[in-house]
Amino acid sequence: MYGHFKLTGLGLIFLFALTLVVDQNLAQAVRLKDIAEFGGVRTNDLVGYGLVVGLAGTGDKSGSQFTVQSMANMLESMGVKVDRAALKPKNVAAVMVTAKMPASSRPGSRLDATVSSLGDASSLLGGVLLLTPLKGVDGNIYALCQGSLAVGGFAAGGEAATASKNITTVGRIPNGAVIERSVPFTFDDQKEILITLGSEDFSTTKQVTDSLNKALGGSFAHPQDASTVSLTVPSQYQGNLVALMASLENLEVRPDSRAKVVVDEKTGTVVLGATVSLSKVAVSHGNLNVVVSEQAQVSQPGPFGGGQTVVTPATQLGVREEQRRLLLMDGASIQELVDGLNAIGATPRDLISILRTMKSAGALHADLEVL
Repeated sequence: MYGHFKLTGLGLIFLFALTLVVDQNLAQAVRLKDIAEFGGVRTNDLVGYGLVVGLAGTGDKSGSQFTVQSMANMLESMGVKVDRAALKPKNVAAVMVTAKMPASSRPGSRLDATVSSLGDASSLLGGVLLLTPLKGVDGNIYALCQGSLAVGGFAAGGEAATASKNITTVGRIPNGAVIERSVPFTFDDQKEILITLGSEDFSTTKQVTDSLNKALGGSFAHPQDASTVSLTVPSQYQGNLVALMASLENLEVRPDSRAKVVVDEKTGTVVLGATVSLSKVAVSHGNLNVVVSEQAQVSQPGPFGGGQTVVTPATQLGVREEQRRLLLMDGASIQELVDGLNAIGATPRDLISILRTMKSAGALHADLEVL
């Protein structure tokens, strides 16, 4: 372990990105600590199995044998001999408890814990978690958790109707976990620090390296790959890394990235990066609508004609095909793309289809990611 929007709103999808970043060279500078992680400064995941008691009949059902077994084991460990077949767990729920422990946590410090139902309990509202040990991936116990649950919702119902708000089978215990053992790691003893960037980009990594060396006045930073920079701790900062990191984490860099278009087909959301460009291409996009309607007409014979009344069907067929064209010149920018698509009345769903086709034609110079 170590430490349904309408057409008129289409342009609004891109408004935020366009007003902030229109050209790559005008990218806004950000702090190093906002785009990178520093070696030794991370959280460690803890997990444990426990019981929540005091529920108002919303606990696990009798079919949850592991809950019954856990209840019996707990009572026996307290010197109470019980008949497991007689235990009714409706006021008890088996849960998993999770927490994140920073590498700098020390014994006695407290953490927030998340409690999630493991069985078929309908609600954890009003429950109390019994003392639960939390372990790390190495199997050691690092924290103990206990306390009343805070559930951000409710559930109620009867034979014919139910009402609920939010999820009632997950709750939190603020400051419910107490650290009993710290991670065997000393931050100040590091001779070399790894700086991991949030995205893989050689240009950004080079910028970070140059900025670090300029700030330290020497060749202390060396790029290892597209997202990792190795920093050798200068002699004057050895044993005092907090001061070093405080001076470096606010360094400003201008992160770069590959041109990308992200499409979420479930919601019709399309986000285009500022560096997306197009080759000279003509786009024709239209819809074919075929409408078939049936109407029943009654035919009646003349008076005293001896005929019969019959029903005759009447079919009306309408076909409408829309043709829309857009010409994007060589090197069109993202603003020209949005303006052009708005001009032909493209909806977000149309835009998704157009972007896919342009990518297949080799006219869209960006990575197309479909969620």
